[in-house]
Amino acid sequence: MARRSADPSRQVAQNRRARFDYFIEDTVDAGIVLRGTEVKSLRAGRASINESYAGEQAGELFLFNAHIPEYQQAGAHLQHELRRPRKLLVRRRELDKLLGSIRKDGMTIVPLSIYFNDRGYAKVTIGLAKGKKKVDKRETAKERDWQRQKGRLMREKGRDGGG
Repeated sequence: MARRSADPSRQVAQNRRARFDYFIEDTVDAGIVLRGTEVKSLRAGRASINESYAGEQAGELFLFNAHIPEYQQAGAHLQHELRRPRKLLVRRRELDKLLGSIRKDGMTIVPLSIYFNDRGYAKVTIGLAKGKKKVDKRETAKERDWQRQKGRLMREKGRDGGG
């Protein structure tokens, strides 16, 4: 079910903390139902999904607590709620799989990024995730530091003429 990753140049928001806090088992790209001012605000590159999550409401999938700020050029009567629940659009088979994993395995659905696809539609990459324990987080940090140090050593070796 994993799909092609989002083009970084068209990416609006990214949840960088999610991969640190969770083991991402699977990813799904979902459409998102937005109002006009929300789309304009996203196109301006202003959104935050760091504290957001996805969940079930009345048998459908919704994105909760995603912060999309007001679009300044719109009038007051056209503005949207900043953190309203936003419906996510996925195929029925994917929805059943995600909801089954939540109920049966105790997993969580976390948004990883919001981006605009080739056709100009806003999409959310959501991940089916299992929470990490403190030990796992330490291991992730240790691995990240080692990769950074290894890259630094390789660059230094390359400058010295190598070997």
